[in-house]
Amino acid sequence: MHPGVIDVPLSVLDLAPVAAGTTVGAALRHTTELARRTEELGYHRFWVAEHHNMPAIASSAPAVLLAHLGAATSTIRLGSGGVMLPNHAPLVVAEQFGTLEALHPGRIDLGIGRAPGTDQVTALALRRTMQGLSAEGFPQELADLVNYFTGEQPGPIVATPGRGDMPAVWLLGSSGFSAQLAGLLGLPFSFAHHFSAQHTLPALALYRQHFRPSRWLAEPYAMVAVNAVCAETDGRAEWLAGPSALSFLRLRSGRPEPLVSPDEAAAYPYTEVEREFVLSRREGQALGSPETVRRQLTELLARTGADELMLTTLVYDVTDRVRSYELIAEQVAGGLRRAV
Repeated sequence: MHPGVIDVPLSVLDLAPVAAGTTVGAALRHTTELARRTEELGYHRFWVAEHHNMPAIASSAPAVLLAHLGAATSTIRLGSGGVMLPNHAPLVVAEQFGTLEALHPGRIDLGIGRAPGTDQVTALALRRTMQGLSAEGFPQELADLVNYFTGEQPGPIVATPGRGDMPAVWLLGSSGFSAQLAGLLGLPFSFAHHFSAQHTLPALALYRQHFRPSRWLAEPYAMVAVNAVCAETDGRAEWLAGPSALSFLRLRSGRPEPLVSPDEAAAYPYTEVEREFVLSRREGQALGSPETVRRQLTELLARTGADELMLTTLVYDVTDRVRSYELIAEQVAGGLRRAV
């Protein structure tokens, strides 16, 4: 390897997508299959995302799913991408992830987000009170959560499990707020480039600008999550990506539905405005043959200086999902470098 460059770790963010005509159970089995296979392929970590009231996504209970994935794998890091802290009491999160860390020591990441990951009505049903649903209380709730793990400020409550079993804590963001907070706290930061690409560079700049060394990190560590669909040809990758694009359009239109087949997505009568929305969402993502994906990911690394890339692949058939990660591991990963 040429001096002055490093290999870039690749990781996985999975949503446990529910395909139309299938079941939630099938979606969760497919996520388990994917975790095993990406571990074999050498991916660094496997995260699942918390979403609620979305028929196309089965990962509404990350801690439960991660316990299952931990038993099904042995080396890959497992984590939440993320747990949406406004939905939960910090003590509950500490106990859940303290349990995971105790069961799988050194393998658990706790990615924390400050958005509810759902609509406000569902968020209220989760929290059962308006208190804590706004972002204003997020820094204090995060501090409370960390304290349950460390016990540095003793109180009447001891998280068991939790105290002494601290996972690696990450902050997640799609704008500048969490980026700045992650920097001030000296935590690793993961940015949601896959759905907020226009904010990626400003957020990463804020993170690095405000970074303070901590017990966890001596220098900034930024991961960028990116949509990635890799197939043998550009045309097939475009075809496989159709259901994800339509699903996101329906979600933003307030009509979430299970993931349709590529044929159904191709037959959808997009309006001009809808097509522009779909095309704009693909900017800065990785979609195509191995050669195309390598070029796109290389460009993303050059723009962001990311320390790690997290790939999320939302396609209809699990075989195509697994194949996309295989192609990237076998034909793309070895050519990805980041300048030091």
